[in-house]
Amino acid sequence: MHKKVIVPLAEGFEEIEALSIVDILRRANVEVSIAALESLHVKGAHGVIVVADAFLADMDASTYDMIALPGGLPGATNLAKDATLQGILKAFDAKKKAIAAICAAPYALHTAGVLKKRYTCYPGFHTNIAHEGYDASKRVVVDENITTSQGPSTAMLFALSLVEQLCGKGVREQLAKDLLLG
Repeated sequence: MHKKVIVPLAEGFEEIEALSIVDILRRANVEVSIAALESLHVKGAHGVIVVADAFLADMDASTYDMIALPGGLPGATNLAKDATLQGILKAFDAKKKAIAAICAAPYALHTAGVLKKRYTCYPGFHTNIAHEGYDASKRVVVDENITTSQGPSTAMLFALSLVEQLCGKGVREQLAKDLLLG
């Protein structure tokens, strides 16, 4: 079955993380929809503008297998404030669907009340997340249906973890080899 992932972009998203997620998942033949919160032209934290596929509010999120949030500031706090996204995160968690967040974006998972016992995020940013279970020792943490990662330098490993969850270990291993990571 063809897997589908939503990558929501808020103004101020971290470009390396967002584009690594989209690129690597698409290389694995996963259907990725870039979803905008307010404008289809979304400006990243470093001035890169990405054109989204659709508005998050217009999408039928129930047809997707995973949602993956890039970090960046103020992107992550904008994700945390968005009522539509918060509702989608809660609905995905209620159905045990896969939710992923990197860098500062686990903050949006915390505000939705979906973080589990263990998570990681950008070093030091955990002080903004009033949640025990921060694990600084791992670059990617998977706990139940929640996957979290630390930041720009871990974006490819994070995306490969998502590929493995969606497509299997063999696809992940081949893709990592093709990307010179394996």
